[in-house]
Amino acid sequence: MNKILIAEDEAPIANLIKTALDGAGYRCVWAPDGADAADKLESQPFDLALLDVMLPKADGYEVLEYCKSLEVPVIFLTAKGELEDRVKGLRLGAEDYIVKPFELMELLARVETILRRCGKTGRVLLLPPDIEIDTASHIVRRGGVSVALTAKEYDLLLLFMQNKNIALYRDRIYEKVWGEEFLGDSRTVDLHIQRMRKKLGLESRLVAVYKIGYRLEV
Repeated sequence: MNKILIAEDEAPIANLIKTALDGAGYRCVWAPDGADAADKLESQPFDLALLDVMLPKADGYEVLEYCKSLEVPVIFLTAKGELEDRVKGLRLGAEDYIVKPFELMELLARVETILRRCGKTGRVLLLPPDIEIDTASHIVRRGGVSVALTAKEYDLLLLFMQNKNIALYRDRIYEKVWGEEFLGDSRTVDLHIQRMRKKLGLESRLVAVYKIGYRLEV
């Protein structure tokens, strides 16, 4: 399980990010200021750090230096959205720079991309009682037995795992998994979801939401 440091001085934002990342199978630690973030970085290992630039006690750029010395990749999450701010953050060594406000689904996608790029994606996601997803080998098991999913079925399962208990619109599902604009034909989404949930015995938990799409109930 990848461990992520969230350095953010606004507690509601930090809690929102932590809830989303916890739901996607990550382990998160919150630091409300730059000094606390540096202390946590020195005392325990992390696979990724999400840093606000404007942190009290020590700003995000200073914490970035701690991360670089410990080989912890960094994504800046900040309201400082000017071009020169983004360029500065990337030139100083951040892997990515996301301007607030942002979509949680986009954040999850970027976190996964950075972890994969940095060779830190070896993790297993668990869906109680008996489903596990090995994201390094792309193997899904049910009760310890491998389940043969197509590439799209696997991507759908990951998307729902990253958005547990959230109703996802069909158009967003299609655009995220197929990478194309949704043109109003839901049959492709419906058929793939029906096959995937049958293979994994999720008929009662991956439910259709009237006039919206689907929700994975956990």
